[in-house]
Amino acid sequence: MRFSEIPGQADVKRVLVQTVHRQHVAHAQLFRGAEGSAALALALAYATFLNCEQRGPAAQDSCGQCPACQKNDKLIHPDLNFILPVTTTKAVAKDAVSSKFAADWRSFVLENPYQGLNDWMQHIGADNKQGSISKEESLQLLKLVSLKAFEGQFKIVVIWLPELMHPAAANAVLKLLEEPPPATIFLLVSFSPEQLLPTIISRVQPVVVRPYSEADVASFLHQQHQVPEAKARQIAQLVEGNLGAALAAREASTDNDYFAFFVEWMRQCYGYKVDLILTKTDEFQKMGRENQKEFLQFGLGVLRKVLLYGVDAQFVPHLPASEQQFVTGFSRFVHRANADALAQEFNEAHYHIERNANPRMVFVDMSLRIAELLKMPA
Repeated sequence: MRFSEIPGQADVKRVLVQTVHRQHVAHAQLFRGAEGSAALALALAYATFLNCEQRGPAAQDSCGQCPACQKNDKLIHPDLNFILPVTTTKAVAKDAVSSKFAADWRSFVLENPYQGLNDWMQHIGADNKQGSISKEESLQLLKLVSLKAFEGQFKIVVIWLPELMHPAAANAVLKLLEEPPPATIFLLVSFSPEQLLPTIISRVQPVVVRPYSEADVASFLHQQHQVPEAKARQIAQLVEGNLGAALAAREASTDNDYFAFFVEWMRQCYGYKVDLILTKTDEFQKMGRENQKEFLQFGLGVLRKVLLYGVDAQFVPHLPASEQQFVTGFSRFVHRANADALAQEFNEAHYHIERNANPRMVFVDMSLRIAELLKMPA
């Protein structure tokens, strides 16, 4: 992976590149970011840059052409190693360690490097089990770092989600950080760094990966994945900066225009047009359960945006022109007095739909309650 393939994060990329050119590469670095962030992607791009064979003195990215880059792109470079949370599965019935899931990990990351733990557990067929980095993994790690780099300048060990390490594994990592092997770089990628041992935190250089904005996600989907602009904005409103969820939604989403549906529905509720609401209910019914849930999440996001706009328009700086008129007008009817109750209606409807309630009944009941709430004085 190259830095150029990762949207945004210009400041982080610049700092990482400078550490290499100035020969100030810390032996242990902690890429800390929320689930769905670019933390893992940046660690992989950095690993590729570190061992690029044609890296010039002014290069800002790996070349992508040398044998090392090509192997890193496929995650098969002999000096790129991974420690991951795993568990027993049908394919690996006992002694679950990272090395036994190497092929699964490669396919998982190459498909979408912005995914989370639950996605990984589903990918390996772990059902409802929880993954962890076991104490047995510490023995594998000690053996791994005892070997010199095979081909590259550095041996790189990426530890994904170190907060899930067994205490024995955490202590083994701590010892390695205190007495690092020569030419070995540890890249820890964490979604919850506050769960790490303070002694580990004190021995790593932090790399803070900022979350993506709604505009960043929409631009990424539209420009790099050819998602129509309106649909890209719709997905971006749903995922709250999670690129992994955005890419998954791109694959699963339909052509429903949630915003147009929401606008028309809110106008019908405010006008208490019961006959039109019943017609709208038929449209909601035809969406299917997953799209119904997705729409309710989308509606909750629009409500949040409307409320913030009503408090101060500067809280919603990147409002698309197509939404400006509606959000501006609707902000008069969504305020502190009814915002919590409106949000609760959406959350409760989502809860009932998820538990197989009759969508027609849920939608009609919700619509009538919203109609009353929109008339509530500020």
